[in-house]
Amino acid sequence: MVEQTQVLEVFEERARRRENRRDFFRAFGAVAVAGGAALAGNATPADAATVTDADILNFALNLEYLEAQFYTYAVTGAGLPNSMLTGTGTQGAVTGGHQVPFTDTKVAAYAKEIAADEAAHVAFLRTALGSAAVAQPAIDVGTAPSGAFSTAARAAGLVGAGQSFDPYASDENFLLGAFIFEDVGVTAYKGAAPLLTNKTYTEAAAGILAVEAYHASLIRTTLFMKGIQTPALIDATEAISNARDSLDGSTDDDQGVRPIGTMSNIAPLDANGLAYSRSAGQVLNIVYLNRMAVSRGGFFPNGVNGAINLSAAS
Repeated sequence: MVEQTQVLEVFEERARRRENRRDFFRAFGAVAVAGGAALAGNATPADAATVTDADILNFALNLEYLEAQFYTYAVTGAGLPNSMLTGTGTQGAVTGGHQVPFTDTKVAAYAKEIAADEAAHVAFLRTALGSAAVAQPAIDVGTAPSGAFSTAARAAGLVGAGQSFDPYASDENFLLGAFIFEDVGVTAYKGAAPLLTNKTYTEAAAGILAVEAYHASLIRTTLFMKGIQTPALIDATEAISNARDSLDGSTDDDQGVRPIGTMSNIAPLDANGLAYSRSAGQVLNIVYLNRMAVSRGGFFPNGVNGAINLSAAS
């Protein structure tokens, strides 16, 4: 009976909208909102009727470039080779980070595995797309106070005004940096998969989605376990989750790793036990760090390459 009650509590908690959401853009101030129209430039949303499978895979490739560069820098201190970055559109440089001085051998091993997987995803998508593959756009995975990681961390309340956040400084910082990306990747692939028309591409996207879910679960589990000893880590995941939720529209689906009663919350699911989806525009809201309809910003200072490049107005 006790176990049944606990399970019901989980269903009720997942069905209920999370309380105490933070307004991410209180930290950004009016500048980010007022500047939204200017950042949008001449970009227009891709017409759903004209978006092709190649457009969808190229959108995914942009995200894989971002993840692969972050993890590769964290593990090796350097980025992907240039041979993996060429393609259509404007190729951009990486504002890079540095190697993480891992002290936890398990976290180091996880990082190496994920870095290899993400690099493999880049190679796979580039091969699948052939000459249609987009080049890597400019990416910011650095540690500058004005950079994407620091901006996101300040808005979530992880660091104070004017301070920087270095996701390469420690095992814990690395895990929080990874947490920013991994859940977003899962929801991005789930949202895109039904839009694909080619069964081969759909199967490939499903395969990558499964891997991204494994990665997200690994990061979430590690943060949860470390959070048992350092509760501030669990609080930090909730702050990041609230920040993402304030960017991607009116729904409140995103979840940190705070336990639900006596149960862990490793898999962020809805009341039906299903993972949720994000549209491409919502994903771009998060990686651009802007809830307006803009074509660049945040982790992609000059925007992503390809037909799908405009975030959603929320």
